[in-house]
Amino acid sequence: MTEFLLSVHVLAAIIAIGPVTVAASMFPAFTRRAATEPADGPSVTVLRTLHRICRVYACVGIVVPIFGLATAISLGVLGDTWLIVSIALTAAAAGVLALMVLPDQSKILATLTGAAPPAALPRTVTAQLAMYTGTFNTLWATVTVLMIIRPGSTTGA
Repeated sequence: MTEFLLSVHVLAAIIAIGPVTVAASMFPAFTRRAATEPADGPSVTVLRTLHRICRVYACVGIVVPIFGLATAISLGVLGDTWLIVSIALTAAAAGVLALMVLPDQSKILATLTGAAPPAALPRTVTAQLAMYTGTFNTLWATVTVLMIIRPGSTTGA
């Protein structure tokens, strides 16, 4: 059963979190392009798609910690420090995504598609979103490394 839980956990991480990290990372660059196009331009369409990917896969990503916890219980490592740190970092990443990245993406889309979109968005808007996205990606990369290294692992790796 542990193998099944771990398999679902890893597959969910790849399938759900991967697209969010890529789409969120692409969003600031397309925002800068879209700011120079009309409100119905191709870059705005791309932004809508990237935002939808982030929203949908963030919801699907809930499966990752659920199966991660189930795997940890099955392996009997729920109290290990590396796992507790991973859980905290995962919660932080989810918070950054839900409270900073997704709302900023929504605001940018609303601004760009509004009745009178600005001639250009201030660079600080995209820079801030890029910083939040980088923070999210760094947190997930750290969790991934912790999951691979697993201090005290019984695999001998």
